Amino acid sequence: MKTQVCWGDPLLLINAAHPMPEEEKPALVPVAEGRPQVWLERRAARLLQACIQAVGGAGRIVPVSGWRSRAEQRAIWEDTLAKEGEAFTRKYVARPGCSEHQTGLAIDLALAAPHIDFIRPHFPDTGVCGAFRKQAGRYGFVLRYPAGKEHITGIAHEPWHFRYVGTPHGVILSALDLTLEEYLELLEQYEDAGRPFRFRLGEYRFGICRLPENCPAEELPQGAGGRQLSRDNRGGLIVTTWSREG
Repeated sequence: MKTQVCWGDPLLLINAAHPMPEEEKPALVPVAEGRPQVWLERRAARLLQACIQAVGGAGRIVPVSGWRSRAEQRAIWEDTLAKEGEAFTRKYVARPGCSEHQTGLAIDLALAAPHIDFIRPHFPDTGVCGAFRKQAGRYGFVLRYPAGKEHITGIAHEPWHFRYVGTPHGVILSALDLTLEEYLELLEQYEDAGRPFRFRLGEYRFGICRLPENCPAEELPQGAGGRQLSRDNRGGLIVTTWSREG
């Protein structure tokens, strides 16, 4: 039986109520050359580039900001606060320690242009950017801060900010129109009911369950096709198993 453990914790929730755990930084690779370079967690970087290539976005969709250290996030917070004021900063910039950019799983994207706004890059709903939006879920990415969900995420609508959550979670969140906060709450409801959330994608069947983070390894469910593990930063461990039909 093949087992895959996903070390990137793709379902790790980072927001004002759930700060980034004090741990070493993720395994990073560059996704864009330049000054400064843009870095992402290895798996997220590979799938981001695959999605951009798939929609013909090479050279047209530009990675603007990926992984940030806590010090970099603090500098962005303080600089934006000085230039734009408190109301704007709280709307568009997460406090140091509370930014999911620190996970290496978040990316800000822009439509290529001579001048790109670092805080609010232009990423329209049309053209190649619109094509990216439609395909993102299949590559494990979701629009993290959608319009109308500000009261849940605590961040204003950011059409440029995408988060890697992995497969099949990207498709599920997009299909059900859920934020990461809402999705984790849904999985917790299934945990309370004592059953996994089940989802079919193509020829694969997935079972997704939430268990206590300290659950013994021998009690974790297996999958005929494989298994992924991700902490949720809320005391839980999300176990995703899958099997292939036929």
